[in-house]
Amino acid sequence: MSEQKQAEQRVVIVGAGMAGVQTAVALREQGFTGPVTLIGAEPHQPYDRPPLSKAILLGKAEDSAFEVDFEDLGIELRLGLDVTGLRAADHEIDTEAGPVGYDTLVVATGAHPIALPGTEGVPGVHLLRTLDDAVRLGPVLERRHAVVVVGAGWIGAEFATAARAAGCAVTVVEAAGLPLTGALPDEVATPMAEWYAADGAELLTHARVETVEPGRVVLADGRSLPADAVVVGIGARPATGWLAGSGIALDPSGAVTADDRLRTSLPDVYAVGDCASFPSARYGERLLVHHWDNALQGPRTVAATLTGADSGPYDPVPYFWSEQFGRFVQYAGHHAAADELLWRGDPADETWSVLWLRAGVPVALLAVGRPRDLAQGRKLIESATPVDPARAADPSVPLKAAVR
Repeated sequence: MSEQKQAEQRVVIVGAGMAGVQTAVALREQGFTGPVTLIGAEPHQPYDRPPLSKAILLGKAEDSAFEVDFEDLGIELRLGLDVTGLRAADHEIDTEAGPVGYDTLVVATGAHPIALPGTEGVPGVHLLRTLDDAVRLGPVLERRHAVVVVGAGWIGAEFATAARAAGCAVTVVEAAGLPLTGALPDEVATPMAEWYAADGAELLTHARVETVEPGRVVLADGRSLPADAVVVGIGARPATGWLAGSGIALDPSGAVTADDRLRTSLPDVYAVGDCASFPSARYGERLLVHHWDNALQGPRTVAATLTGADSGPYDPVPYFWSEQFGRFVQYAGHHAAADELLWRGDPADETWSVLWLRAGVPVALLAVGRPRDLAQGRKLIESATPVDPARAADPSVPLKAAVR
């Protein structure tokens, strides 16, 4: 795109989380000179989310605002503004403050946490997705309340970890038989289930919530759990309700179906981060990745496409990390189509890894306290380098030395 044409192109980004902010920054880094407007629903300066379930929750940090000088970069911030609709034919979005025109629109509205049915308006029930959520939960931890966490996924484990560190009595209620069901195979999740009790938290599996009342949670089997506070972590859905009637293509989960350059089905509209799925040639399926690294990487593809410096298809090796019960857990890749699982180390120990292979080629890796395995394994996944399974299963052999 010529500089003159760029200077006239209005880019509007809806969503001021990681994906939205990084799109604005990447555009400037890649030399885009046109007007860029970043619209956020929250009134706060744009901030990073991972510290919400860690430092901010425990009162070790006030906020996690991005260290970005938006004014210096010539990025217009419109905060505390809800966007209510998209009219693609008019190249306009509707907001509470009136319509906003665009030449290029980037949808970066992220995901909404799923509420527990029947808990709306019940005092003491919390979600953990926003800075305001974390601020509301701070006093719960300070007062060492008895806490019930619903859902033993990543966010449930992280909150339980923070609550135990603060001295709270913690019970985690999970409908499935193990934590992280759906995210990890049972044989991998089984040793992770033991981390809860070892840290002083009680994990109840095959447990369904019947009702939540002030001060207690009643389970379907009649058990009653004391609960000064209830924290719900049962997943998130793409925040795309505002796109209803726009004609944009969504997948069954509600995510915008972007292509391999993160373009949507509508002209001049892109989608990035937690609200968008993309086709992965690497894994042979469409991926919806609700993690920080995806919100960091995708914007670079959008910016490169918009500035004409096309960087090729967006097909990353997904990556995320979690800190729980004194362990640093990292995951890279996507193991759905793997045909072999290798253990590196004993899951009863403090540190171990699991490597997934497909036809002898690494496709995913979970590392518990083994960052070197993660770094080397991620490179092997990216380069699709075959390994010798016997050597790869020996934890004393560096993964890079297990190459065939």
